[in-house]
Amino acid sequence: MSESQTENAAKTYYDSPDADAFYSAVWGGEDIHVGLYDDVRDIRTASRQTVDRMLGKILPVAGKKVVDLGSGYGGAARVLAGEHDADVTCINIAEVENRRNRELTAKAGLDDRVRIIDGSFDDIPCDTASFDVAWSQDAILHAPDRDAVLDEVARVLKPGGEFIFTDPMQADRLEDAAALQPIYDRIHLPDLASFAFYDEALTARGFEPVEVEKMPAQLGRHYGRVREELEARRDELPLDPEFVDRMLSGLKLWVDGAADGKLAWGIMHYRKAA
Repeated sequence: MSESQTENAAKTYYDSPDADAFYSAVWGGEDIHVGLYDDVRDIRTASRQTVDRMLGKILPVAGKKVVDLGSGYGGAARVLAGEHDADVTCINIAEVENRRNRELTAKAGLDDRVRIIDGSFDDIPCDTASFDVAWSQDAILHAPDRDAVLDEVARVLKPGGEFIFTDPMQADRLEDAAALQPIYDRIHLPDLASFAFYDEALTARGFEPVEVEKMPAQLGRHYGRVREELEARRDELPLDPEFVDRMLSGLKLWVDGAADGKLAWGIMHYRKAA
């Protein structure tokens, strides 16, 4: 698929009624990202723990300008703005998700602290060197050109700015990439990134690593919990049965890939050179 076709496929999927109902009901309605399950099973709680773990690496953020790339329903943005006094700009391609983000943000009384833009993170509609922090959770994997996204991150961050993000990835030095082809097909891309890819690409753009916390087991746990929840609630949710069957099959691919050591995930924290 071409880059525009890949982008349109992602937008069409996340804007669909079934996807919106699934993510808002099963994933918890605030966040659409991998959670931390060391001491919990609840998806919403685990997802919030990821936000808190990431925040702990960059605090304080009071008064700082943050761009959230692929912001989904805006859960992290509301935590950053409402609990830590950051000024947040959300960039997200899915209009349905952005609509829910605006509703939840207005309900939280954070309209003056959270700005939501319909746009793509490979062409951020913001000024150069305008943000102190770039934040992203499990979104860059969908980019048809990840290098373009990282170019934009480097452009919009101020010197000394922080880039903290997570992404479902393939394992470094993966010998049997063909084993992940069903996952590549589902996300309409030829491959996934890796820890090595991000380190090399960000270093080339003048970033230095602050901390890379590798937690591949959390990826499998998360998709496994989502799969369990969807299976248990399938009869009560307003979802097309075919969508549910496809989602259950797709989630199992991620669970199996993680169990086989072919997938990776973690929190990556880099700093742009001053």
